[in-house]
Amino acid sequence: MSKGASRVVRATDRRERRAGHRAHADCAGGVYGSMLAASVVVGAGSLGSFPRAELVLLLLLTGLVFWIAHVHAELFGARLARHPPDRRVILDVCRDEGPIAKAAVPPAAAVAVSPLLPLDFQGALWLALSVAVAGQVGWSVAAARRAGASRRLVAATAAVNVLLGLVIVAAKIALTH
Repeated sequence: MSKGASRVVRATDRRERRAGHRAHADCAGGVYGSMLAASVVVGAGSLGSFPRAELVLLLLLTGLVFWIAHVHAELFGARLARHPPDRRVILDVCRDEGPIAKAAVPPAAAVAVSPLLPLDFQGALWLALSVAVAGQVGWSVAAARRAGASRRLVAATAAVNVLLGLVIVAAKIALTH
């Protein structure tokens, strides 16, 4: 194989590895972010004068802070030991970790639209929690499908994430009674 062909093969291999990593990061971050959002909802029982607005803000800011923490850890952890990150690497890491922050948006949106539904604040909390758990299950199923898992493994990951969601729901019930 010529040097030029060898370089093309190596570049293609690198792109495929990055694409595989991004697919994994997208879904893993989504599962993690959804679980994080559900946990925020559970802990949000005693907000101030504007509980819905405060919960929307709390969900979005928590997702953003955890996204920044993951980007920082990725950039200044293993990557920095190998070489200083350049603009492309920083943007790739920001994009790869983005689902952590994005996963907070659907539960926040559920709280934001809850006044349009016949729900009191507790109803809004349960709606946001349900949306977060559904997101967690959805991200895990998407991850399994992208990885080419069998239907059985897709069902298993969905079941595990439903169970994890039920643990969070049980915590909410325990904390409110």
